[in-house]
Amino acid sequence: MRAILFDRPGRPLREADLPEPVPQPGQVRVRVHACGVCRTDLHVVDGELPDPKLPLVLGHQIVGRVEAVGPDAEGFAIGDRIGVPWLGGSCGACRFCSTGCENLCDAARYTGYQIDGGFADFCTADPRFCFPIPERYSDLDAAPLLCAGLIGYRALRMTGDAERLGFYGFGASAHILIQVARFEGREVYVFTRPGDAAAQRFAEELGAAWVGGSDRVPPDPLDAAIVFAPVGGLVPAALRAVRKAGVVVCAGIHMSEIPAFPYSILWGERVLRSVANVTRRDGEEFLALAPKVPVRTEIHRYSLDQAPRALSDLREGCFTGAAVVAVRPGD
Repeated sequence: MRAILFDRPGRPLREADLPEPVPQPGQVRVRVHACGVCRTDLHVVDGELPDPKLPLVLGHQIVGRVEAVGPDAEGFAIGDRIGVPWLGGSCGACRFCSTGCENLCDAARYTGYQIDGGFADFCTADPRFCFPIPERYSDLDAAPLLCAGLIGYRALRMTGDAERLGFYGFGASAHILIQVARFEGREVYVFTRPGDAAAQRFAEELGAAWVGGSDRVPPDPLDAAIVFAPVGGLVPAALRAVRKAGVVVCAGIHMSEIPAFPYSILWGERVLRSVANVTRRDGEEFLALAPKVPVRTEIHRYSLDQAPRALSDLREGCFTGAAVVAVRPGD
């Protein structure tokens, strides 16, 4: 099969011919149709996430069809359309797994990190951690829902009943989440890189109540803020922007160092917390909600051999919305 391989940080991704994977007990083989491109892929490539499987096939927002079912694999049949997310498996027995917090399992394994992902013609997956794709979405349109959508949904739930939300960064996840927030009757204030006119216009088109650079102070105190950009310096800015008892949620898997800040901007029972991965329940809830909104994804299509360019374009901020690798011709 065709695949794009990551060998180690500092070395460019390369095209490779690999054997088609054989599903082991409890696995299915998926013919990949589309795979979203995520900033987490960049964190892996840049060596910011430790100990990836090497060599590695990146990609963890996979949409395809089940082509083979291994022994004892349940939940999907050959021909089913399936979504393969970031969380690829957990131990099922620890205190986190037994209390619905499998996203915190110390033995969890992740697609496109410890498990080969979707920048290839085929992948294998544990069907217990996969999802059926809502019928209204094409393969390409559905791909960003599987990480950008899921992590945004989990972050939103951590803001409680906040009515006035701030989004710091407006990429793939935020462009999905603003649609959910507005559907729920919330106001969204969007902070972008100073001078990023394209992102600001995009946020306005999607209904942001206010848009400005991340160096600006919002005109009204926020009930909560979600920091999507992996920039630690935005955390103190978000704390200053939220009211007393407000919540700041850091939504990324990696962030640059958070600078020291005065206790006064945390005082007043403000809360600072992170999102760590997602659970299967998050996926089930969000994929049921998305068609009701309905969430519409703005996608930028790349072929499989263009996956390295897609990552480069993401790094440089060359597009709004989400990049998706169309693996199977015609999808």
